Amino acid sequence: MINAEARGEPYPGKVAVAAVIMNRLKSPLFPKTLKEVIMQPHAFTCVQDGQIYLPPDEECYQAALDAVMGHDPTGGCLFYYNPKTATSRWMKERKAVSSVVIGNHVFMK
Repeated sequence: MINAEARGEPYPGKVAVAAVIMNRLKSPLFPKTLKEVIMQPHAFTCVQDGQIYLPPDEECYQAALDAVMGHDPTGGCLFYYNPKTATSRWMKERKAVSSVVIGNHVFMK
């Protein structure tokens, strides 16, 4: 998931993507298992286009571990998108409670 969504991003961006997944696991707004969060219909483009199956590198594994251990550079965000490539009108029009930019992604609460 991290490789597919944050390939080419700086390390903090990879941790941030993993942190969003962890934050969703804690939120009552999302499914309760890792698999259900990741595979939730229309939640992540990389699932729809098959990029989720690209092999991760060591940095992706480390980013996942950092997020599991509680590191969250997003400050609790539940959503993210890349404004340069996003096609979801819903994400672009979403009113964020707060947001942070890490690499090419905007992370939002």
